[in-house]
Amino acid sequence: MATFYNQAAFSYNGNTINSNITTGEIVQSLTADKTSLLPTYSPNGVVTYVINITNDSNSAFTDLTVTDDLGVYETAEGQTVYPLDIMTESVKYFINGEEQPAPTVTAEQPLTLYGIDIPAEGNAVIVYQARANSFASPAADGSITNTAVISGAALTEDMTVSATVTAVQQPVISMVKTLSPTTVSENSQVTYSFTVYNYGNTEVAATDNAVITDTFTPALRDITVTMNGQTKTTGYSYDEGSGLLTTSEGVITVPAATISQDSVTGEYAVVPGTVVITVTGTI
Repeated sequence: MATFYNQAAFSYNGNTINSNITTGEIVQSLTADKTSLLPTYSPNGVVTYVINITNDSNSAFTDLTVTDDLGVYETAEGQTVYPLDIMTESVKYFINGEEQPAPTVTAEQPLTLYGIDIPAEGNAVIVYQARANSFASPAADGSITNTAVISGAALTEDMTVSATVTAVQQPVISMVKTLSPTTVSENSQVTYSFTVYNYGNTEVAATDNAVITDTFTPALRDITVTMNGQTKTTGYSYDEGSGLLTTSEGVITVPAATISQDSVTGEYAVVPGTVVITVTGTI
């Protein structure tokens, strides 16, 4: 709601008489909100946003512009970065629930959409997707707040709507298995190594009951098991007949990744937490 004032002047023979000041209010006809379909984002993940604009008046609003800053921020060194990349082909536009031709995208950073119409006593919905990039913090306290501004000649003042998503808090695991040597004589030793990488911002704790299972073919005899270089005599079971190795629940933990941001470029780097398990035995 905007308040406006007006005063008239009457002039004669070099004299000026001012009228009283009138006061009026412009009642805002449009309301808007912005939401994300999910409250979290993951590295390189897609976030879907919905902007809903409702017109309570009996007059249409035409040729409005929506500008979304895609979470823009400045790094410690003053670099302007955008943690979201707009997926222009994803933009959808609905009037009173019916899909319309996609609005014109006149810029991608920030996202600028032109030609939005809101019918009298109707509403418009804009749906679009953006992908989190290397400027989006993957840390446990990471978040992206992006703000959209709705503007146009028919509006007394611009409208602003925002949505915040936070970094998903979970481990992101991959595992690599190696064999050394790969060519071996009968009745000789080999070593299998299992390296578990955690690229996520949350550790794999003992309470997560992580387990590794593997069936060695051919089966190994007289095995020795280590974890991060320390010999383990418990915390696993092994059947020499079948070659099945199973670690006990809660024995394996994997620390969260170490996350840092380049103060100049603003890009985030992830160094995964790791755990290495080796099994040495005779074939």
